[in-house]
Amino acid sequence: MSSVAKISVALTPELNEPVQQAVASGEYATGSEVIREALREWKLRRTLRQHDRAELQQLWAEGLDSGPGRHGNMAALKREARRRFKAASPDPE
Repeated sequence: MSSVAKISVALTPELNEPVQQAVASGEYATGSEVIREALREWKLRRTLRQHDRAELQQLWAEGLDSGPGRHGNMAALKREARRRFKAASPDPE
């Protein structure tokens, strides 16, 4: 039994052109190699995105569990951010 599944993919001319150029340049032997590499990179990005999402959810939960913030509400937080920004900005002369 083969460990490779064959599928058919229809590409627009804009997607097909760089695939054909990569093969013509000798960078890849076949269009299938180009598509396989693209899918491996997509799979990696997808895994990283899922990891990032899980990490953000954990940080969000930790933030909520840590209790109320020091500034009480969004207006107070913005005032503090503006104060810090102004203090860190160079004085215009």
